[in-house]
Amino acid sequence: MTEAGPLRIDIVSDVVCPWCIIGYKQVEAALARRGDNLAVETWWHPFELNPDMPAEGEDVAEHIARKYGSSAEQSKANRQRLQDIGESVGFPFSYGEGRRIYNTFKAHKLLTIAANERGWKAQTALKLALFKAYFQDGEDVSDDQVLLDIAEGQGMDRRASAAWIADEALTQAVRTEQRQWLNENITGVPAIIFDQKFMVPGAQSAETFANVIGKVLAKRAA
Repeated sequence: MTEAGPLRIDIVSDVVCPWCIIGYKQVEAALARRGDNLAVETWWHPFELNPDMPAEGEDVAEHIARKYGSSAEQSKANRQRLQDIGESVGFPFSYGEGRRIYNTFKAHKLLTIAANERGWKAQTALKLALFKAYFQDGEDVSDDQVLLDIAEGQGMDRRASAAWIADEALTQAVRTEQRQWLNENITGVPAIIFDQKFMVPGAQSAETFANVIGKVLAKRAA
């Protein structure tokens, strides 16, 4: 890598956003295409698709119908499309009947403290574990015990993680960061930012991300 250091990738996303893991996998594929072992750091930032979601969550199909006006047939077709895309990028989704969507604020608190205390690699590992827990294992990622199991599985101290989930100062810090992204007109996710300057909205193709990365690196060298 050049003197500019590793390529920094910031991803504004939610744990229950299927396009966020798809976007990440497409970025991975774009980097793999380069074949030059480009040094990269990936940092994740909080965004809640459903900040007002009740504690018990909501049936996914009912949620999509209420929020987007999709019919049951459209919702089923969309889930099948996601399953097909997930398979193609190496992240198979498990969309069974009765799946629920949950609030993710406490998960974002753990992701924030993982980044602050353990760095981007640990944060990324935790984020991927949360994606797996929700999309593949059908876990309730708003439940404290589920979150603590996942955190502990990633080497985080269970008791300390419980304290961070309850920590009010951390709550305010995450709320502040969420407002920051909204103030920057990020109203949907994923929003993927390269070198803290170049933002790409949505889960684009690997080819698109590869082109963006090439242009970002070219600007560095100019």
